[in-house]
Amino acid sequence: MKIAVIKYNSGNVQSVLYALERLGVVAELTDDPEKIRAADKVIFPGQGEASTAMSYLKARKLDQLIKALKQPFLGVCLGLQLLCEHSEENDTECLGIFPVKVKRFIPENSQEFKVPHVGWNELENLAENPLLTDLPANPFVYYVHSFFAELSDYTIATSHYIHDFTAILHRDNYWAIQAHPEKSSVVGEKLLANFLSI
Repeated sequence: MKIAVIKYNSGNVQSVLYALERLGVVAELTDDPEKIRAADKVIFPGQGEASTAMSYLKARKLDQLIKALKQPFLGVCLGLQLLCEHSEENDTECLGIFPVKVKRFIPENSQEFKVPHVGWNELENLAENPLLTDLPANPFVYYVHSFFAELSDYTIATSHYIHDFTAILHRDNYWAIQAHPEKSSVVGEKLLANFLSI
């Protein structure tokens, strides 16, 4: 099985590669359109800033490529946000695969709620979906983010910080996770394993 991890101007990619290795999969980190097209599955991870990342994708025409892919595709963290329509982070037009807006967390009480949101939160309101098969009871995942995708018809799991937000999205061959599965222990490992089996 060929797994392509999209290389773009973002951090945290190496830990995703290590997580895949622990599952017995050697993925290729690449921004080569032909290698991405030829992959059986594509992963789009990252930490970073939305407008800078979109500029990188557009400069290499990866924005159009991503929208044309037919194989299972998984966005992670910033990858989820870039798959949405628009991000409040520097007023960025994103890929628009999910017609969803990405907004900044606004804490009502800065003493109680810090932004960025960092830590473990439970996945709730899980839909029936191959990505969510056989997760442990009360699944907790690890987050590091200041922006979130609004709830929508494409939300297949939620989490709560300040308010409910989209934890996982699904549309056609595209899935996206706001948390970091590569840092989310057995739950994250199961999410990645489920994606690899789709």
